Amino acid sequence: MSGCKFSDPFKQARQQDGVMVCEYGNEQIPLILGYKDVRRAAQNWQTFSSDAPFRVPIPAEDDVRAVRQIPIELDPPQHTAFRNLVQPFFRRPSAPEYVARIDALIEEMIEMALHKPSVEVVRDFALPLQSRALTYLLGMPESAADEWIGWGIHVFRDEKVDSKSGTVLEKYILGQLERGAREEGEDFFCALNCLEVDGRRLSQDEMLGIANLTFAGGRDTIINAVCIIVGYFANAADEIKAIIAEPKKVQMAAEEFVRVLTPLTHIGRVCPAETDVQGVKVNPTERVSLCWASANYDETVFKDPETVKLDRAPNPHVGFGSGAHNCLGAPQARAIMRSLIRQLGEKVSDIQIIDEIPNIEKTPQYERWLGYESLNVKFNKG
Repeated sequence: MSGCKFSDPFKQARQQDGVMVCEYGNEQIPLILGYKDVRRAAQNWQTFSSDAPFRVPIPAEDDVRAVRQIPIELDPPQHTAFRNLVQPFFRRPSAPEYVARIDALIEEMIEMALHKPSVEVVRDFALPLQSRALTYLLGMPESAADEWIGWGIHVFRDEKVDSKSGTVLEKYILGQLERGAREEGEDFFCALNCLEVDGRRLSQDEMLGIANLTFAGGRDTIINAVCIIVGYFANAADEIKAIIAEPKKVQMAAEEFVRVLTPLTHIGRVCPAETDVQGVKVNPTERVSLCWASANYDETVFKDPETVKLDRAPNPHVGFGSGAHNCLGAPQARAIMRSLIRQLGEKVSDIQIIDEIPNIEKTPQYERWLGYESLNVKFNKG
């Protein structure tokens, strides 16, 4: 399939040096760029540690939240113990009845879009879709999504929401944890109050850290993925329609969208000891980056990496991370993307883009397209 081109801002540095030193605030962070190097570093938590509260995201988040995100900001074996506690919730999207609920939700949203003269995809389609689907994952009433939608696209800071969203999120979680302690229920917050690690109940900070990651970790990434798929359909509807009859190809297409988008550009790791990274000296307690976005365009692994190939196989991308910290929310993202791809192909004849504003990640060293700040379209019925 022909596909369209995505750009790779890390190509030259990856081919020449395997590393790019970038400035984030007052911090100089070397980005590890090659596919094999990124995966090797992701496996080596002793050298590249995640035991660094607020410093795993880049830029750091010490100014927007008060607690360590769990389990992503822990190393094994602590990481593994906490991950195993919450794994049952995040495995739900593999159940057929769960997939059926996602299918019904997306069908409803597409039907609503088809009856409107235009839809702003970011805030009026992708954000409600992500939030309503999250209620299924957490065992919450779907009406709970109304409040989450009000937080905006970026759960810690959203320029279009007149609040510091991180504070709003923390207050909400604390209130839900108090409710969960009083009630005998099966939702996420009731479950957190009953979980134990090392023979003890979780502390409030531990419960808050788990819930914080649950709400923040996949929010804008799923929203960006949904918008990318809608935008791609608008430009290449025939490609999507050609694959929807084969479930395997729908799955392959979802993986290719994850690869080319790579929702999270990179993730931070702290070096406990002095470390050499592709010839760059990293002092103790300083950070490096595992650049998923560069690894997913490594031409030694992916043929024609800047071209979208919906039937690409094999596709060993690291869009959901790699190693012990691979994304807990990947099954949820996959369920949403697969259903969206299939139902767009079945129910929509074409999508017309009315106007769009790109979402560009900018640093002094590179610019990278992450999707859309806004995307106004018209859905036409098939």
